[in-house]
Amino acid sequence: MPIQTAGKNLKNRVTAELFGTFCLVFGGLGSAVFAGSKIGYLGISLAFGLALLTMAYTIGPISGCHINPAVTVGVLLSRKINGKDAAAYIAAQVAGAIVAAGLVLLIAKGAAGGYEALQDGLGANGFGAHSPGGYSMGAAFAAEIILTMFLVITVLGSTDITAPVGFAGIAIGLVLTLINLVGIPITNASFNPARSIGPAVFVGSWAIGQLWLFIIAPIIGAVVAAAIYAMVHIRPAEVITTPVAQKALEDEQAQRRKERRTA
Repeated sequence: MPIQTAGKNLKNRVTAELFGTFCLVFGGLGSAVFAGSKIGYLGISLAFGLALLTMAYTIGPISGCHINPAVTVGVLLSRKINGKDAAAYIAAQVAGAIVAAGLVLLIAKGAAGGYEALQDGLGANGFGAHSPGGYSMGAAFAAEIILTMFLVITVLGSTDITAPVGFAGIAIGLVLTLINLVGIPITNASFNPARSIGPAVFVGSWAIGQLWLFIIAPIIGAVVAAAIYAMVHIRPAEVITTPVAQKALEDEQAQRRKERRTA
């Protein structure tokens, strides 16, 4: 069956997406808020990339580890998930990001001198006066589209039925590191509407006012990625879902079950 159908394990998959997005945002946003002045852009980029890589191997076999509405849109357009499941995934991703951002803020307030989300930013995405490098709205819009396209096309390619098994998480984690290195000076690096919504809820004001860009641009990037992938990819007779692509091979699973029984 080419499209992932809703089933009795949808609750498990949605819970995995909520948890995975929570870990991604808490790890990445936390690195920026708690240690950004010490680890710099490189450290923050690695934090986001490592969070995604670890989640790919942790929840990938359950939900496919989208943990990003833009990725879910790209997977939907590639017919690897159906619309009902995609909507549930996106709702869970946004919820996970909001909870993560709230907990980062709660912990940050415990620092000497306290922490104010509006004043200190909470790692929210922005352009113009709220861009780390002062980049314009147009520059931010273009960057978010292009860099999100890199991410989504990597997800689609690395989880394809013809891709090497077991390496998708590495490729996806590395590309997120790459695009963060490029994007942090421009917008604080979104490429993920959920990641942007999380801190914006608590910062309010300008973060809410500029949030539209970090929802629309990544979605456009996902659409572009799906279109390019469809043009360059020779579609096999069978289309597999991202959770299936993230699982171990059947013989590897059998060996693990055998080892568990004999342990």
